[in-house]
Amino acid sequence: MEIYSFSGPSGTGKSSYALEFAYQHAIEAIIDDGLLIINGDIKGGTSAKFEKIMIKAVKRAIFTDEEHVKEVKHALNELQPKKLLIIGTSDKMTNLIAKRLQVGEIKEYYHIENFRSRQQMKMARFVRKTEGKHIMPIPVNQIQQNFFKRLVLKGFEIFSTKREKIGETAIVQPDFHNDLVVFQKKDFIQCIRKSCEQSKSVSEVHKIHFSLYPLPKTTISITYNAKEVELLIEKTKQLQEKINEDFNACFEIEFERIHIEILHMV
Repeated sequence: MEIYSFSGPSGTGKSSYALEFAYQHAIEAIIDDGLLIINGDIKGGTSAKFEKIMIKAVKRAIFTDEEHVKEVKHALNELQPKKLLIIGTSDKMTNLIAKRLQVGEIKEYYHIENFRSRQQMKMARFVRKTEGKHIMPIPVNQIQQNFFKRLVLKGFEIFSTKREKIGETAIVQPDFHNDLVVFQKKDFIQCIRKSCEQSKSVSEVHKIHFSLYPLPKTTISITYNAKEVELLIEKTKQLQEKINEDFNACFEIEFERIHIEILHMV
């Protein structure tokens, strides 16, 4: 059995990308958060997301329980997958899981930052922090509702480049994830407005249109200071950079697009 590692910081979208990655590399088996998943079906283990407190979730994910280890090893021996992808927060974690499951040395190491943009990873973390949503690379009908007190939803279907369906995800909100940060749309708009009003190039802010998903976008209508007209392109670019920097400082996410409409000059 060939062993592969796929790692990255918590909440950066590893499980969301796992099915697509496995398909691209012809990997039929995945270890993710304590579960053994083969061709999209749970074949062994128990998810760390079923735990009620964080420390138990971590222990479940790294296979500290002997019965848990035996169950997954038995399933691997019985089903004999040719390739296994181990998902973790670091190379150290995936190596530890490989050692505890006694599956052999990891052949290749892959990292989420090579497949997802900085903006996408930050957005995934933001969703985790504000909504407590975790992705599982299995269909929602394989999850027992009573494990979760707040949320179990169908996620999204995964398709290949040839539009072949290669799997489904589920969105869950585990019991241990209860310290959520709440933002309203007006908070985002106020941050954008403040950035504009602090700029000498802007005389007045008229309208701000904002959307958060899948990545933040905004269209801002302003009156421009005519004294700055000779440096219009440069100043507009600087304003876009300031809006993005301030937004990142407030919410730890970045814009995909900032469109500025100049309605008037005074």
